[in-house]
Amino acid sequence: QVQLVESGGGLVQAGGSLRLSCAASGRTFSSNIMGWFRQAPGKEREFVSAIRWNGGRTWYADSVKGRFTISKDNAKNTVFLQMYSLKPEDTAIYYCASRIHYSESPVSTADYNYWGQGTQVTVSP
Repeated sequence: QVQLVESGGGLVQAGGSLRLSCAASGRTFSSNIMGWFRQAPGKEREFVSAIRWNGGRTWYADSVKGRFTISKDNAKNTVFLQMYSLKPEDTAIYYCASRIHYSESPVSTADYNYWGQGTQVTVSP
């Protein structure tokens, strides 16, 4: 089992920045890729970004490219999502997730094995 705890959400004005953190514990050696997803009210959970523990390859949704940066601290088993130029449409609950198996396109929620409880991000106009 891998336990994931997100933090760093909050309320910010449009154009502002936030940094989310996801601390992993438990059988972290079984984790290959860490992902960030988000879910807005009335919408499906969608892929935001992902990073591979070994090597650091990254993936981004088109909607956040150039504004969000994913990074990791292997020693602390922590993944970060730095969000810049936030827009009201970025408002959602942001979830951290871990998957065991590598994929060239780790964008599907179904392929992740463990999930955090989520952290709310609200961007006001």
